[in-house]
Amino acid sequence: MSTPDISAVKEFLLQLQDNICAELEKEDGKATFFEESWEREGGGGGRTRVLTDGKVFEQGGVNFSHVFGSNLPPSATAHRPELAGRNFQALGVSLVIHPHNPYVPTSHANVRFFIAEKEGEQAIWWFGGGYDLTPYYGNEKDVVQWHQTAKDACTPFGEEVYAKFKKWCDDYFHLKHRNEPRGVGGLFFDDLNEWGFEKSFAYMQSVANSYTKAYIPIVNRRKETPFGERERDFQLYRRGRYVEFNLVYDRGTIFGLQSGGRTESILMSLPPLVKWRYNWSPEEGTPEAELYTKYLKPTDWVTLT
Repeated sequence: MSTPDISAVKEFLLQLQDNICAELEKEDGKATFFEESWEREGGGGGRTRVLTDGKVFEQGGVNFSHVFGSNLPPSATAHRPELAGRNFQALGVSLVIHPHNPYVPTSHANVRFFIAEKEGEQAIWWFGGGYDLTPYYGNEKDVVQWHQTAKDACTPFGEEVYAKFKKWCDDYFHLKHRNEPRGVGGLFFDDLNEWGFEKSFAYMQSVANSYTKAYIPIVNRRKETPFGERERDFQLYRRGRYVEFNLVYDRGTIFGLQSGGRTESILMSLPPLVKWRYNWSPEEGTPEAELYTKYLKPTDWVTLT
């Protein structure tokens, strides 16, 4: 298995953050990201970039982090006891974009590299990441395009790759306590090292570089769609599901908090405004109900083309 090149991964991730921020700023047309650099007491740090009150995006964050240390948090060692007692490094870019317009979906993306080393023993490392889409009002054209772009990013690495990581995404972004998907999925992969470093790194780059290709065209098509109080109210209600997932299940959130990461940077994924409503469900036959009946279920969207 080829030797990991941590410096190459870091260089790519820093450039990725720059590229994504530039494309999102261009699409918004008003707001720009402000940046805060931070240091972690236990080792490492990062740079957090946040956009607020834009023309298109109500709030968005694009974070780079590179943390390291000698003690892994329980979330990392509980299922991987072989990591205990090893020095570790974790690098990644993570982003969440919350739009103003309810007809523009929320999107999330993350790519990361992890390595744990111990003198005299072989390093343990892997890549992970992916992206997923959370619409409030489903649009078949948008969802098909999102998944087709994801499939195109996977195809050079094997015909079976998209289907495998698409299913993993459907399974992962699932609110067990509600028996409900968070959105319409995308890609999710973790513990990727069986291809060797070069191919695994190339795949991570392919996924990362395809995120804006998948998302920006959807934003561009939907950002001028007229909406009123009803649609905005439903958007804020559905954002509550996003909060539930991130605080209860998300591995990145749990790892970041347990490893002493910067709390503000970790929780920037949460939306600025949210509503909860007791035991509510939409009326049958409404556009709001269609989200549940058509879109919030695992579907082979690519075959719809």
